[in-house]
Amino acid sequence: MEKVKIGTSDLEVAPINLGGNVFGWTLDETGSFDILDAFIEGGFNFIDTADTYAWWVNGTGGQSETIIGNWLKSRGNRDKVVIATKVGSETQAHPSDISKRHILKSVDESLQRLQSDYIDLYYTHFDDNKTPVEETLSAYEEVIRAGKVRYVAASNVSPARLEESFTAAETHGLPRYVALQPHYNLLERAGYETDYAPLVEKYGLTVFPYWALAAGFLTGKYRSEADLNKSVRGGGAKKYLNEKGLAVLDALDKVAAKHQSTPATVSLAWLLAQPHIGAPIVSATSKQQLATIFDAAKLTLDSEDLEELDNVSKP
Repeated sequence: MEKVKIGTSDLEVAPINLGGNVFGWTLDETGSFDILDAFIEGGFNFIDTADTYAWWVNGTGGQSETIIGNWLKSRGNRDKVVIATKVGSETQAHPSDISKRHILKSVDESLQRLQSDYIDLYYTHFDDNKTPVEETLSAYEEVIRAGKVRYVAASNVSPARLEESFTAAETHGLPRYVALQPHYNLLERAGYETDYAPLVEKYGLTVFPYWALAAGFLTGKYRSEADLNKSVRGGGAKKYLNEKGLAVLDALDKVAAKHQSTPATVSLAWLLAQPHIGAPIVSATSKQQLATIFDAAKLTLDSEDLEELDNVSKP
């Protein structure tokens, strides 16, 4: 399988990023191990988590990193996988925080849970919009120099603060972000394509979209209000139950039928066909869901498919 190089780094990843937000939430440790094993056996190597997953269960988080750490230790495969985690997100215990003090404390806690000496890709998860970008980047410089982090990236950072971060990195010789993790999918295009895509192009970032399947809506599982009860995550898909959302599902059904595929696979294949997209982030709770995800890396949509999906999903 052809791998994608992340920005200016030397990290190379297969084109699906396994989301670890379900570990310790809708999947216990045994189930998480099964999914992680199957993911690696499928030829993929990129796992995404955060220090605060799943804070909505216990108020603080840490379960996802702990499970991944236990899995890494039991499998002895740390050098075979690329681990991304994040810092700065709000929990019941603390507000969003990307101060140097918080980063230096949090990175050590993440490493302990992951049972690893280093983190491959460390994200600014949420910007607190008050810490000077130089302070955040200097904290990253310290943890990179200590060998605790290899590269840094950004997730929920405004275009203005992102631009400011690159300027500061260049001016002061501080670490620069190599990737962006935005909210981007067939039903959430405007914010990324208008505000972030120009910066991605300008700074050579690799993009790893989160909520790549629009809270599960793009799987086709939710087609009426009654369907929302099919999953504990169904409520997140409710906002897409409108004329546009259903039109996108119709187009996905048509393209999926043409390729003997599924709406979820086609949705991910559409993302992979967009400029600078490295690996959509998708979580899975069953091997059947994983198979659907894996198929996206093998599906090449033609110009007719892309035009049909583009027309019906335009912002």
